[in-house]
Amino acid sequence: MHVCVYCGSSKLVEQRYLDVAADLGARLAQAGHVLVWGAGTVGLMGEVARAVHANAGKVIGVIPEAMISEEVAYKDCDEMVVTQTMRERKAIMDERSDAFIALPGGFGTLEELSEVITHRLLDFHNKPILILNTDGFYDPLLELFEHFVEHKFAKQKHMETFGVVNHPADAIAFLDGNRHVS
Repeated sequence: MHVCVYCGSSKLVEQRYLDVAADLGARLAQAGHVLVWGAGTVGLMGEVARAVHANAGKVIGVIPEAMISEEVAYKDCDEMVVTQTMRERKAIMDERSDAFIALPGGFGTLEELSEVITHRLLDFHNKPILILNTDGFYDPLLELFEHFVEHKFAKQKHMETFGVVNHPADAIAFLDGNRHVS
């Protein structure tokens, strides 16, 4: 399975977030999954890719040409796809992926996660979407989603569009068919 991972590229985050990214990357590789991600080498982006490679896994990076120097592209990609725009980047990541996982991140991660959820709601795809809620990182976002439902801007059934897990092991179990995780 090709798994797209959305995550932050900040170098300033707490070590616990980097550790979770590395744990997820190792588990993806050990389970035989291929990482599809934004091709960055810094922050969680770099951690997840290095961990996949450290565990003999494969990584496919997708990055706009203009961001190669800014994000310091991960040069050890098994396959590097260079795009002209962010929209093209996201489209290729979507097309090349069988599932999506959001690790902690910032505005870019939120935008990517929101788009893939919206596309599933509109029946553009039926791929699994997981939010890896490390130490409650996404609790405020999940509360906002519930706020959407409470005020009738979304339906309760829309909350079933994605899963929420707390640990990388649960994410892998979910992807590998055990949909009942803690």
